[in-house]
This record gives sequence, C-alpha cells and structure tokens, in this order.
Amino acid sequence: MRLRALLETDALGLKLLGGEDELDRTVRGVMTTDLRDPSRYLSGGELVLTGLAWRRDAGDSEPFVRILVQAGVTALAAGEAELGDVPEDLVAACARHRLPLLAVHESVAFATITEHVVRQVSGERAGDLAAVVDRHRRMMTSGPAGGGPDVVLDLLGSDLDLRAWVLSPTGRLIAGSKTAGAALPAEVCARLAGEHLTATRSGRRGPHRVVLGATTYSLFPVRSTGRPPQPARDVRESALSDWLLAVEADAGDWAEERLDLLHGVTQLIAVERDRRDAARTVRRRLAQEVLELVQAGAAPGEIAARLRVAAPVLLPGLGAAPHWQVVVARVDWDGEESEAGPVAQALLEEILVDPASAGPDPSDRIAVAHTGEEAIALVPLPAVTAEHDGPGAGVLADALLESVRDPLAAGLDGDGRLTLGVSAAVHSAEGLRGALEEARHARRVAAARPGRVCAAGHQELASHVLLLPFVPDDVRRAFTARLLDPLRDYDRRHRAELIPTLEAFLDCDGSWTRCATRLHLHVNTLRYRVGRIEQLTGRDLSRLEDKLDFFLALRMS
Repeated sequence: MRLRALLETDALGLKLLGGEDELDRTVRGVMTTDLRDPSRYLSGGELVLTGLAWRRDAGDSEPFVRILVQAGVTALAAGEAELGDVPEDLVAACARHRLPLLAVHESVAFATITEHVVRQVSGERAGDLAAVVDRHRRMMTSGPAGGGPDVVLDLLGSDLDLRAWVLSPTGRLIAGSKTAGAALPAEVCARLAGEHLTATRSGRRGPHRVVLGATTYSLFPVRSTGRPPQPARDVRESALSDWLLAVEADAGDWAEERLDLLHGVTQLIAVERDRRDAARTVRRRLAQEVLELVQAGAAPGEIAARLRVAAPVLLPGLGAAPHWQVVVARVDWDGEESEAGPVAQALLEEILVDPASAGPDPSDRIAVAHTGEEAIALVPLPAVTAEHDGPGAGVLADALLESVRDPLAAGLDGDGRLTLGVSAAVHSAEGLRGALEEARHARRVAAARPGRVCAAGHQELASHVLLLPFVPDDVRRAFTARLLDPLRDYDRRHRAELIPTLEAFLDCDGSWTRCATRLHLHVNTLRYRVGRIEQLTGRDLSRLEDKLDFFLALRMS
C-alpha cells in the first residue's frame, strides 16, 4: 500500500511532520521497535513504529534515522504518548535523510496501526497472486480484439489501481486508462519518451525508473512480438519506433508476479501495435507505387491515375485530394553506412501525426514509402485546408521540428541524426516530381545544420538561408573575421556595444530614428557608434553592398 493511503486513513490518527514529497512510497510491512539499532530485523519497505524509548538526548536521533534509511525503511512513525510532541531533533534528522516522519496520537495504539497495515498489505499480495491468471485471460480476450490498448489499461486501473499510459517514441499520447484521470501534459509525455530512449540506448533493461517532480514513473518498452535478438545498431533503431508503457509507480518495489503481469501487458499492446502496422501496408504500397512512377519519369496521366486510387484510401469520404505535399526523412549514424530507410519510415509515420491528436489511428491519412536510405511521405491536403489556409497550408517544417525534437534528440544522442525536408503544396501530378526534388533539397539544407534533429521547409529555398549552409567553413571564418573581428576586439577592450548596435541598425533597415529608439540611445550617440563601425572596418553603411556584407557575416557567425 502507499504511504499516502495510510496517512489519509482517519481512524489511525497519523499526522505528517515531514516528507510531503515522498508520500507515494510503498509500505510492504510494519515493525515496532525501541532498539537503538533495529537493522537486523529490517528487510526494507517497512513502516517503523517507535515510542522513542531509544532516545536519551538530541544526539541519538541522527544515527537512528541513518540506520533506518540504510535499511530501506519507507517511513518512521513516532508515538506522542511518552514524550508528548515529537522532538525537533528527530524531525530535523528525518528531513536531512528524506525519511517521511509521522506522529501517532497518544490515543492510537501501535497495534491498531500494525493490524491495519498487515491486513492491507496481505490483501494486496493475495489479490495479486490469485488474480494474475484471470487478468491475463481477460486481457487476452478483450484487449487487442476489442478496444485496443485502452481496454488493457482500464483493467490495470480497476484491478491493480495503476495509472498507466501508452506513448510513442516522440512522446505522443496513444492510450490511457479511464481511471488515469486527465491526460498527461505534453511536456511530461515528451520527457518520459526522451528518458526512455536514453535508457534504451544505454543498454539498460526495462523497466526504467524516472522521477519527474514528486512523481515516480516506471517505463516498460513495448517491443514487436516475436522479434529476434538484434545487433546493437538495430536495437537503437527499433527504440526509435517502439511504443512504451508508462506506469505511475516505482516498479522496483514490486514482487516478481506483478512484474510478470506488466510484461504480459506490454506483449498485448505489442500485438495491437503489430496489427496496426499491418494495416498500414496498403498505404505504404500506394506511396511506393506513386514514388516509383514519379522517379521513373512516368507520364502525368499515369501518376494522376494512381493518385485517384490513393486519395479515397487516405481521405475516406472526401473523394479526391486537390493538393499534395512531399516530406523526406533520413536517419544517419556517425561513421556508418547503413540503410536506415525502414526506421526513417516508422519515424515519419509518427512525426506526421498531429501532436495534439491522441489514439493509435491518426496516421491513417499518411502514406510513407522508403528507399534504402530515406523515407518519403505523400501527404494529401483536403480541399478545406487548401482553400482557407493559403499556399503555406499543410505540413510546416518548424512545427514538425518543435513537436519531436527533444525526445528524438535523446534517442539519437551520441551518434545519430534525423533530418527532414518539406516541399510546398502542389495541385497536380505534374508537380509531384518537383515537390520530391524540393523536399530532398530542403533535407540537404537541414543536414548542413548542427543538431541531432533538424528540418527545413520549402520557404527557405527562396532565401539566402539556402546558400549559407553550403559555404565552406574556412570561407565562412575568413569572411566573418575580416568584417566582425575588429568590432569584437573593440567591444572587448572598451566595453562598447558595436556588434549589438550593428545588428539593430540593419534590423531597422538603416533608420536612425527607429534604431535609436530600440536601443534607448540619442540619435547622436547612434551616429557616433555607426561612424566607429565604419572607421574600424573601412565600410560604408549607407551603401547597400556593405549592408549586405555585414548582414551575411552576422548570419554566418
């Protein structure tokens, strides 16, 4: 039972004196003692009841508490019958060692508390053992066949009082039990997914324990059923596509029977995952056929015919898709030549789901094919999007990056990279070949940037941003040093602000008044600073060419 439940039992008359952040600890037993060193009678997880007869002076509290903590005691409950209020030195010692401390009212007998704990703990253990087989049967018959992961999680909540959620590797909420209450916040989902990927890459076996704030979670990997043992590289790739089961509990306190039950739950969820992956086969085949036609230079009429077949499958009930986008993804491992197309395909199918959507099925409108080294998504845009959102409608590179960067960066940390490129929307089969090339070129722009997860969109291909990543590093350094080093040196020696002044001046399009207002300067002071910039660099900020050079130098620095 949880310590919180014990504290909330009014009949026990317990008062919390310290340890508010530790109330989710599990109580596995109870022991009454007044020995100065009861460690030989402790096995861990106990609620220790004491009348404080061991305490002769204030110096006794610290060693007593230290012994309990080293033995793995869950909490200490001190009686008020002997000394009245619990001594402050004991309160302080428990606070230092993060051991929850309870006060037992003098009207409550230790025997009452002992009987309550023993009854609750024994009942839970007996219930777990007696119901394991029945729960397995119910889950196998009612889970994947009717209701999906939600049914399994509901059984965990109703039978074992466990709040649990299924998450994707990007941190998207796929399922949660009705008893879990409100859905996990998006930032918590992302943190849990990132922690899971980090732990999996380290080679640690699940479940993985994660503490966020005052809440402890245990993370169980949901691996494809029947997957054979894999080499190290394949393990890290599969981690990027596997779901995970997050349980609000510390599985380190569980008996083997309960751990076995949770591992069985992950297998049931894995069956459901495999079933849904199999359902993607038609969409993947459609994408592959269209891609092969586009890359082979087939006639637009032939491509259009395949799109007419694909549209009703991807947009059921809407007939045709007037606009399409292409998204390209690639996973690379440092220093390795690998054909990571399948893992890029699984990632892209997940990434292209709206991060605000929940459930396993929102990817039904996405068709993703893969070559040996990259994945290519064909994204249909319904008419309402194209009409009301304008030419920038559909998938946006920045939004993709924001929704998945943090958790996937944890999964790729050390030796992997994911790069994404997004095309503009096209309205005909004739435009698909250009859209594919545009998406591939945008992905190359993203690949030239630092970071484990990078994306670029078609908007950047008509800007100087397209050119900057391909300027050789030595040329970048020489160009920026020639223009900016004199200003940096001057700022360092004189504690001036020539670089920020230059940035603001260019950002204000050379307007003296607007720039002075932004920097909270008098216009004459601004003119002095700009004159100093021109003197140190030999440039003239009234000339367009010199303004452009400074602008590019700042962007490349």
